[in-house]
Amino acid sequence: MVATAATSAFFPAASPAPDSGPKTAKKLANLGGMKSKSAGSSGALQGKASTQASPKINGTSVGLKKPVEGVKNEFETSSPAPRTFINTLPDWSMLLAAITTIFLAAEKQWMMLDWKPRRPDMLIDPFGLGRIVQDGLVFRQNFSIRSYEIGADRTASIETLMNHLQETALNHVKGAGLLGDGFGSTPEMCKKNLIWVVTRMQVVVDRYPTWGDVVQVDTWVGPSGKNGMRRDWVLLDSKTGETLTRASSVWVMMNKQTRRLSKIPEEVRGEIEPYFTDTVPVVEEDSRKLQKLDDNTADYVLTGLSPRWSDLDVNMHVNNVKYIGWILEVDAQVNFFLQFISFSAPLPILESYELSAMTLEYRRECGKDNVLQSLTAVSGSGIGNLGTLADMECQHLLRLENGAEIVRGRTSWRPKHASNFETFGSIPAESI
Repeated sequence: MVATAATSAFFPAASPAPDSGPKTAKKLANLGGMKSKSAGSSGALQGKASTQASPKINGTSVGLKKPVEGVKNEFETSSPAPRTFINTLPDWSMLLAAITTIFLAAEKQWMMLDWKPRRPDMLIDPFGLGRIVQDGLVFRQNFSIRSYEIGADRTASIETLMNHLQETALNHVKGAGLLGDGFGSTPEMCKKNLIWVVTRMQVVVDRYPTWGDVVQVDTWVGPSGKNGMRRDWVLLDSKTGETLTRASSVWVMMNKQTRRLSKIPEEVRGEIEPYFTDTVPVVEEDSRKLQKLDDNTADYVLTGLSPRWSDLDVNMHVNNVKYIGWILEVDAQVNFFLQFISFSAPLPILESYELSAMTLEYRRECGKDNVLQSLTAVSGSGIGNLGTLADMECQHLLRLENGAEIVRGRTSWRPKHASNFETFGSIPAESI
């Protein structure tokens, strides 16, 4: 009984629906008569019936203080519940479900990204831009060889490898926090309108990666003379650790406005010297002097090479990787030259040979309005008899039409593997 009374005090039971018509009006009239001093006896009895004593617990009344209000509530069940702080709050179950979904999605993304470094000295970049290793002196980045980066033999082209080397160099500067507004320029270099230009590049290719391979590129920098910087690269097979390509380069500074070479300012030296390593170049320097070619000493001359807008970089000159493409374009034409000097069935140079080493010396920059000529001279034991597929060597020169030299170069070529050659020498039956 006590429990029932207490429950009814805090949670009033639902009253039956009020009667419609004359009965409802009669009850309301009787209630109104209860407040009047001149109410009739029947009205008084009805008032007493509706104002029974409230239940008590331990002598304390727990009912409604005003019986009239209780009777009044009996006839107001159709009105909406009063607005309180509790019933104006949102649906907590839906809110908790949304929060849980967000946290689960964030946890999934967290697990997919390798945020935890394997060693304390390794800084992980979760967005795939590479990471700094070996006490902050070496930058490492992985690349997957894409379908559009391979040639007919399903191996990556030399331009692809050179682009990967250049990308890691720029990301190294960015990862070290030294990237300014320029193309690999530090903040102090930007203040002084200085940019990096390459003067020498040596590349040795032991094996070309194939489509779908993942390669790992490590790069670091060191001093080169008083006003130069050397940058080295090692390109590895990420699965086996096999060395695929090694490259070493020398860079100097040039004023972006005057287009003249500049010494390294002390402010810039203070930025880059903490990242210098005291190591020997990964490619032993080829001390042989690069041959100067002319119309008489060149075996083949290609004229009318004009840079396209896409060949320029942000420093508004032809990117150094583009020169390699022009050199190889000439080598593709050397096949016609070899057909006339060979005593056996000739094989196209780019189908039977692959580039194994390259040395380039950059003499001056090339702008968008320049027109170039490419000269090539072929030498080596394989020229007289291509059937033996011996190693061969080419000398190169890229020059302006007025004779000013842009790039001198030397390339070494080796026979492709026999298995590859057999595959590329045949034409699929379905394509005939």
